[in-house]
Amino acid sequence: MDALGFIEVVGYVPAVAAADAMTKAANVSIAGTELIGGAMLTVIVKGELGSVRTAVDAGASAAKKSGELVAAHVIAKPSDGLEKLFKVQL
Repeated sequence: MDALGFIEVVGYVPAVAAADAMTKAANVSIAGTELIGGAMLTVIVKGELGSVRTAVDAGASAAKKSGELVAAHVIAKPSDGLEKLFKVQL
């Protein structure tokens, strides 16, 4: 399984800004989004580890500029069973 990157933000605009920045900064694909509640959203990307790290850094920076960044995280080698937690295809 590819590495996974997560950007959690408050609001739709920072989520779109983060997703845009991540896909422009590195060769990653958006695996999906998760609506957490209370206007919080998580954008999930997947790809090679180096690309995911670059993308998450770019997405976090874009989210800070356009709204509120809550968290950013990279999982280098996700467990095979991890995809059961998400509504998206990893």
